Formats: sequence, structure tokens, C-alpha cells
Amino acid sequence: MKILVIRFSSMGDIIYTTPVVRCLKKQIPGAEIHFLTKPAFQYIYDSNPYVDKLLLLKPALSATIDEIKAERYDYIIDLHNNLRTAIIKLRTGIRSSTYKKQPVKKWLSLKFKLKLIPPTHLVDRYLKAVKFLGVVNDGQPIDYYIKANHQLNNLLPAAHRAGYVAFVIGATHFTKRMPNDKIISICRQLNNPVVLLGGNDVKANGDIIAGEIGTKVYNACGITSLDESVFLVSEAKSIIGFDTGLTHIAEAFNRPIVSVWGGTVPDLLGVQPYMVKDVLVAGIELSCRPCSKFGLEKCPLGHFKCMNDMPEDGIVQFTNK
Repeated sequence: MKILVIRFSSMGDIIYTTPVVRCLKKQIPGAEIHFLTKPAFQYIYDSNPYVDKLLLLKPALSATIDEIKAERYDYIIDLHNNLRTAIIKLRTGIRSSTYKKQPVKKWLSLKFKLKLIPPTHLVDRYLKAVKFLGVVNDGQPIDYYIKANHQLNNLLPAAHRAGYVAFVIGATHFTKRMPNDKIISICRQLNNPVVLLGGNDVKANGDIIAGEIGTKVYNACGITSLDESVFLVSEAKSIIGFDTGLTHIAEAFNRPIVSVWGGTVPDLLGVQPYMVKDVLVAGIELSCRPCSKFGLEKCPLGHFKCMNDMPEDGIVQFTNK
């Protein structure tokens, strides 16, 4: 049996397709599993042993459709469910099963602060699309494979190579990020050295935080590559992070995780930490929360209470234990 699984974006959503791919490969004897995504997210499936071939979305959708037709798949498993995947399914005529997004219920839940979406994890929602093949959840974490043989002594100062806390301070949108002064306050209360992780967009934030605290904090933002950052979270004593891809990738390594949520909420998206034994999901109840599904560039009401008023004690106690 030859199966194509499709998910174009984003990092977190693709990370949560990995249990589906693994279950398909391991539970269907002789199955050949291909995966189609955008070139920007190729790294998620590089080195994944459960994917026999990785297809990358081409600039012209017709070229991708021609490639799919040439492969002669038995099934398409559509885990994206958008206009492009609908066109692919229509024009290839291949039997398919599609992940149900429930956009109306999500919109109503967001707009009117209703809880119409059960707190079912995205992985389990995805797995419903392959249930017809007899595939079931294997109860294992997400998969992520580090690409190179990194060494801590090449990436961190000597004082930060053992028992450090990885603090992922980056996130795409402002309302997902904790303010610098809040991060500084938390870092001061931690018993272990701290390594700040994120991209170039938060390097200046990291410099401010490290500058305020001193040598206890090492700012690796904008210095380490994504693969090196993943290696660093895999070796950390524990991880603190926001609703962002690196925090979700960290779930592959079963380290204690504090998952911090501001203007977004995990239940609406179904992306609370998956199959991690030791987890704290931090967030506060507010009438204005969630303000969006994916984050905003500023707080709509101007007060940003979801992060400014976030209690620190629980985060610190969990991380220090």
C-alpha cells in the first residue's frame, strides 16, 4: 500500500503529524509512506525513518499534482484540509481521508469564549483520518531527529553545560511572548543556569535579559541554528517555553516542560504538550482570553494581563524541583 500524507504548515502542526506517519508505517505491513509539505518545513522530516519519500510543494500547484499522479498512490491522507489540498484530491482522483478542522466551532469558541471544541489533542484529531485503515494511537511521543552530532562544549560556556534550564523566549507573535521583565524575574528565581533560545528576532531581548542578570544566563538567541537549539533542549534539565515550534519540538525528548500560554490557549488548538510525563501548562483565566487562535502583534485591550499578571511561583517551583 502506498500512502501520501499532506500537511503544508506550520512547524507545530507538522510536528504533530509525526505520530500519524509512524503509526501508518509500523501498523500497516509493507506500507510505503510519503509526506508532502512546503520546502520551508523539510527539516522536520529529514532523517525520519518512517517516511520513505519526502515531497516538497512546488511553486506551481499543477507541477505538484503531476508528481502525485506519477507516484500512483492508493490513498491520500489530507491533514491540512484547505483549498490547495482540495484541488489536489479533486484533480488526482485518488481515494482520500481528510482531517476535520471544525472551523465554525473554533470561530464561535474564539468569538464568544465558548468551549465548543473538546480538549482533544491535535494528534488524536489527525489519527481519526487514518482510523479507516485500522491504525490506532501507539501512545508514543512525537518524533524529531537531530541532524548532526553536536557537542555541548562547542555551544555553551563551561558553566552552562550541566543541569541548565532551556528558556525558549521566541514566538512568532507578541501576544505569545512573555515581557522581558517577567522573564528576568523568573530567571532570577531559578536554581540552575539558564540558556535563552530563539531566533534573531529575539536576540536583542536575550541581550537585555542576560545583561540584567549576568553570567547565570547565556543568550544563544540568533547564535545557534535550529538543529543546535533542538539539541540544547534535548540536553536540558527542563524547558520553559511559549506557544512556538521549538517548545513543541522539545516534547520529543520527554524533558520536564513548562508550557506558557498568553493570548492563545492550548485547548482551542489541541496542542498542549503531547505524551510528556512531567508538564506544567501555565496560563490565567481572563474574560478576554483567548484573543486569537494564533497570536497578535499587540494586546487588543492594551493591558496584556494574560502575560503581565501570570503567576511566577508555579513556574519557578516546577522548574526548580
